Amino acid sequence: MHRTMFDTPIVRPVLRAFSLITLRLAGWKVEGEIPADLKKCVMIAAPHTSNWDLPFTLMIAFAMKAPIYWMGKDSIFKPPFRRLMMWMGGVPVDRSRANNMVQASIDEMNASEQMFLIVPPEGTRSKVDSWKTGFYHIAHGAGVPVLMGFLDFQRKRGGFLGTFTTSGDAETDIAAIRKHYTHISGKKSSQFGNGQ
Repeated sequence: MHRTMFDTPIVRPVLRAFSLITLRLAGWKVEGEIPADLKKCVMIAAPHTSNWDLPFTLMIAFAMKAPIYWMGKDSIFKPPFRRLMMWMGGVPVDRSRANNMVQASIDEMNASEQMFLIVPPEGTRSKVDSWKTGFYHIAHGAGVPVLMGFLDFQRKRGGFLGTFTTSGDAETDIAAIRKHYTHISGKKSSQFGNGQ
């Protein structure tokens, strides 16, 4: 994968310090941990209800030293911001084309020594009643766990709820994963359907 701010010398510690200070001043606390031996995973970031999710996710990733890549709709990668968004860890996704992002993501994961790929399970900031299964099929196909990331704007908490190993039964596994999020409130809490 391309170089990002998470693996750029000098810049990385500066941005981590900035993130820690900003989170503290905003009253946010980071919870959970990343297993020390975890090198590859599909990280879900839920709930995804606001444009504010991205900056807070990036700051929490810096705080927890998570070298993330994240998927975003290709419209936010238009010039003159494309290089910046890519450097921030962005991977553009053209949702209007029938390209196989799942297999491409699996191939990229298999070719990388270390990769934390964020895939929003809702696929949109709008309210949805069911999660998309792309994140699940990427994780299962690559044989990597799902790292359950969260942003709780009501409690001002963000971080990780643990990892989940897929079984191949997508419906049952996704229902089990969603149970971890029943107490989480997004910035626009009314738009997060917890499926309960």
